[in-house]
This record gives sequence, structure tokens and C-alpha cells, in this order.
Amino acid sequence: MAFATRLLSRSTRQVYAGQSVLRSEYAIPARSFAKGVGGSPPSLKGDEMLKGIFLEVKKKFDTAMEVIRKEKITIAPEDPAAVAQYAKVMKTVREKADLLSESQRIKYTIDTRTQDIPDARSYLLALKDIRVKRGLVDTLGAETMMMDALDKVEKELKKPLMRNDKKGIALLTAEFDKINQKLGIRKQDLPKYEEELELKIAKAQLEELKKDALEAMETQKKREEFKDEEMPDVKSLDIRNFI
Repeated sequence: MAFATRLLSRSTRQVYAGQSVLRSEYAIPARSFAKGVGGSPPSLKGDEMLKGIFLEVKKKFDTAMEVIRKEKITIAPEDPAAVAQYAKVMKTVREKADLLSESQRIKYTIDTRTQDIPDARSYLLALKDIRVKRGLVDTLGAETMMMDALDKVEKELKKPLMRNDKKGIALLTAEFDKINQKLGIRKQDLPKYEEELELKIAKAQLEELKKDALEAMETQKKREEFKDEEMPDVKSLDIRNFI
């Protein structure tokens, strides 16, 4: 048991203090600012602002911990059921702690990065940059199709397409609708796509947790006091016992 306790210390910290729960919220700590609700936060002096941010993050952290202490997390990225359960726990954490989902974070990034971009071409290039930086892969080739559609519209307009050009944007939107139809992408399926994205993220996070746990086991195994202990199966470890 001592062996299991020590090896989990690193992985457990990941779950409630690392990438799995609050990573993005440290960058956008204030609820009203992160979600754009209620307008801009009131002007505060330095100490008051820092205190407010700290209390907001602490509140989210404590709420997330309450959920994680109650839910079973099985470190088995190869098991679809374990991945689904982990994704469900993280969704509950987000809902209880008022955190953003991955798709919501992407939308927030797009909104803030593109709000001052005047033309359609720079907008699409910004979307590509966001996708690349977030490690998302355009497996369908949609970006190339969208740029081709923009080229077609601008050729018809005989000028660069600006985002405030209602007629031009309507033409581009019609072209995008054709692309969506060709790729089989439907607006009503967006919730399904979001769920698939969250499952991929959950699997990646479980893989990293498993990797860290195995590395910790190997490190501890080299120590004299653990040389005769058998390494436990990662799937058998219950993180709730070490929080």
C-alpha cells in the first residue's frame, strides 16, 4: 500500500491541479470575463483584483475537488467505458465549478482573437492558426475548401471580402453550406461532435495519467524499501484514496 500511495502522488496532483480540471481557468479566472456575461468587470485596485481572482479560482478548485472525491476514475485509456466515465466526471466538474468545455474554450479564443479582424481572409487564417496551436487536425480538408470558396467569392466581387460586407458574406456562407453538405456536416449534429471531442480529450488525459503513474512506479521500484513489492495494476488504483 505504501508503494501505491507514493506512486500516485504525482498523478493525483494532475487530476485536481493540472491539465484535467483547472488549466484554462487560471488564464481566464473571472466567470463574467471568461464567458462574456454581464459586461466588463468593474475596475479594481491591484490588491482587490488579485484577491478576487484568487477567491474565484479557489471556489472553482474546491467545487471540482468535491466532485472528484465522490466519483471513481479508472486509469484505463484503452477501455472505452473508463474513458466515457472519466469524460462524464470532467463534465460534472465543469458544470458544478462553472468551467468552460473544450469547444467553449475554442469559441472564446476565436471570438477574442478575431473580433478586430476586418476581412474574411485574415479571419480564416486566424482560425487555422488557432486550430494548429490547439493541436487539432483538419482531417477533412475543410480549410482548403473554405479558402477556395473565399477565392471564388472574391473573384466574383473583384475585391477582398470584408466581414461587414453583408452581400459578400451571404455569398460566402452559401458556399460554406455547400461544403458542409459535401462533408456531411449538419448543424444539428454539433452536440455529437462536441461529445466526440471531449471523449478524445478524456482519453488523452487518461493516457498521460497512466504514463505518469507507470513512470512513478518504475522510479519507486528502484528504491531499496520497495524492491520486494510487486507493482500494482494501474487500473486498480483509486485516486479518491489519495486525495
